[in-house]
Amino acid sequence: MSGALVRAMNEIIGRPMSSVEFVQDYIQFRFDGPCLTTLTLPSLKRPGEVVGAADQGYRDDLCSQIGIQVEMVEVSDTELIVRFMNSVAIIVSLRDEHYTGPEAINYVGENGVWIVV
Repeated sequence: MSGALVRAMNEIIGRPMSSVEFVQDYIQFRFDGPCLTTLTLPSLKRPGEVVGAADQGYRDDLCSQIGIQVEMVEVSDTELIVRFMNSVAIIVSLRDEHYTGPEAINYVGENGVWIVV
């Protein structure tokens, strides 16, 4: 599954994040078309600091990435990382114990591909 997700998400490399939408208990990140929905709330990692959902300024920190281009996407058995050109990364845990429902993320690509993890 991780290979298919990386291949699909590679289309956001070089694109800026265009919006962040907070919807009840999940977050949607848009990249001028493609959309990453995180049902497991992500953390934001910047040099020397990790900001989680319970931390003050979390929403502002996520929104501060709007307009910043994606540098790379990595997926392992334990996490999805979307790294931006400014050395900040959005990290979504894919560990079973962090799931809040049957899925952690879903990704809808520009060509209509839909991947659920």
